[in-house]
Amino acid sequence: MEQVKAIVLRAAGVNCDLETQHALELAGAEVDRIHINRVIEDTSILDGYHILVFPGGFSYGDDVAAGKILANQIVHHLTDAIKKFIASGKLVLGICNGFQVLVKTGILPGVNGGDIGSLSGQAVSITDNDSGKFEDRWVYLAPAAARCVFIDPDTRIYLPIAHAEGKVVAKNSDALEELRSQGHVAFRYVDADGEEGPFPVNPNGSMDSIAGLTDSTGRVLGLMPHPERYVHRTQHPHWQRLDQQSLPDGRSIFDNAVNYVRSTL
Repeated sequence: MEQVKAIVLRAAGVNCDLETQHALELAGAEVDRIHINRVIEDTSILDGYHILVFPGGFSYGDDVAAGKILANQIVHHLTDAIKKFIASGKLVLGICNGFQVLVKTGILPGVNGGDIGSLSGQAVSITDNDSGKFEDRWVYLAPAAARCVFIDPDTRIYLPIAHAEGKVVAKNSDALEELRSQGHVAFRYVDADGEEGPFPVNPNGSMDSIAGLTDSTGRVLGLMPHPERYVHRTQHPHWQRLDQQSLPDGRSIFDNAVNYVRSTL
């Protein structure tokens, strides 16, 4: 069987690429970390991969807004290549800063087939946490999109967050309703009982408790929490109390992606 291959896109300030590579390798993928400049020079590089990942970090120092500079590079240099990548049935994952990039390019949520880079089609953005500060804590996530191939639709998961700009906002009530009705909400922040609530259950004030979004295909996922930071049992804050047979929740995102690709090869 053909090897599942993933590319983790690097840029200045991205600092979760090694952890993301490790998580994908645990799931069985062959992984390369490649700088965006190399892909801009030769967009055919993407043809050799099944999964494209935008990892977490602080790309270009978040100097303009979180993920905005990297998003502009994507829009101006890689629009056609990424459209082709998605249209060919491949997977795209954005984690934290990578989620911000996917939203600010317009790749997510892709409402009404919105074009990459189209400001008029950008119904969603990600902005400063309501707390006004960097939030570093663990949160529960309830799956909300059955069609997303990265997600176990009946399983609540527990992951760490680490961001100052994680508040998902829609431009108006109609846009928010569209996210709900068209199945673009991938995860919501909940408590241990699966109920939505105020801070700290919702750590950033996101509308509708949105923690992640998917596109109309279900093959693109962006989320603020970090699944790559919980792929070993000992990474859990209470790991000694866990069932030794339990699989770390972060693994599910990567395992599901690799298994999906294998099923389509």
